[in-house]
Amino acid sequence: MADKNINVNDNLNKLLTIMAQLRDVDNGCPWDVEQSFETIAPYTIEEAYEVADAIQQKNLPALKDELGDLLFQVVFHAQLAKEQQSFEFSDIVDAICDKLTRRHPHVFNNEITSKDDLAKKWEIQKRAENKNETRSSVLSGVSSNQPAINQAYKLQKKAASVGFDWDEVGAVVDKLDEEIDELKDEMVLENNRKRIEEELGDVFFSCINLARHLDINPEWSLRLANERFTKRFSYIEQSVEQSGKGVEECSASTLMMLWEESKRSGSSD
Repeated sequence: MADKNINVNDNLNKLLTIMAQLRDVDNGCPWDVEQSFETIAPYTIEEAYEVADAIQQKNLPALKDELGDLLFQVVFHAQLAKEQQSFEFSDIVDAICDKLTRRHPHVFNNEITSKDDLAKKWEIQKRAENKNETRSSVLSGVSSNQPAINQAYKLQKKAASVGFDWDEVGAVVDKLDEEIDELKDEMVLENNRKRIEEELGDVFFSCINLARHLDINPEWSLRLANERFTKRFSYIEQSVEQSGKGVEECSASTLMMLWEESKRSGSSD
């Protein structure tokens, strides 16, 4: 392990050299040469999701590979910026080191603070860092170019950092019940799609808020629910196949019976 640590810089330099060669106009890869920040961004997002998928699957060999792919994305963006004489990979590393040191004074400056104060101090530090930027709201800085679940979660955390929050989880559950009732009221009306869409959005937003109060990541919770659904439905398909039929040939009651059977059999594990 010690030898590997010694070779980290050499390996990074090797990766940076490979990236520069791929982008060489004369001798590089035509596909890599024609890419830009905008065209690479979707791949960066995709690689981050593949990292999350490997973690969910508890597949460490795959995680190693996917983290490498994600690192390559960082290196790719760094090379693009270097070509524009904006910044390079070492500047990225310096920036994150400085940021982590500033935002963790309880670690690096021996400041004594309670766990409850950490989140508030974190937000205060972030606002101090952004004081020179033109931002008119506490909610500024929450990107809209991210999955809506993450955006809602971050908006709620930002608002909570200045005291705009429910005091206890019971009130959050009550709010969720209220939003569901409002959705039901809109659903009985005709030609009311827009209001139904709005109220359904409020239900989702309240569910995310409940997850935040329970200290559960809503994105991860939903991914686990998707995984359970996939396993249970696969159980249904396999059971039906053993009977010599197709899923489409079974009645809804039969499918629901198999669904409940899959839950009892542990297919949700």
